[in-house]
Amino acid sequence: MNHYLITILLLCCSNVFMTFAWYGHLRNLSHRAWIIAALVSWGIALFEYLLQVPANRIGNTVMTVGQLKILQEVITLSVFVPFSLLYLKEKLTLDYLWAGFCLLGAVFFIFRAKFFGA
Repeated sequence: MNHYLITILLLCCSNVFMTFAWYGHLRNLSHRAWIIAALVSWGIALFEYLLQVPANRIGNTVMTVGQLKILQEVITLSVFVPFSLLYLKEKLTLDYLWAGFCLLGAVFFIFRAKFFGA
């Protein structure tokens, strides 16, 4: 399988765990002490790292660290927006759209030499 595709799939799965680790406690554990939420989040984050570390190692064979970071940010926003809207019941604002456009610009500039020959 293509190294780009494997990296993207692993990072997507990693981000689902990361998003739940970072923000899931706001809905599920808001009535508990913060230390309980932190420990539960830490346990969830272990699964994130079990996917994220191999993703970055595989991705680094075909991308620079800067490209991996921008890819990670795009995937993070792609996972976070539906999570915040559907799971946390946040309101959709145009700020998500503007942030997405900024990330598309970042993707263009970090990958342009590799894919666009600039």
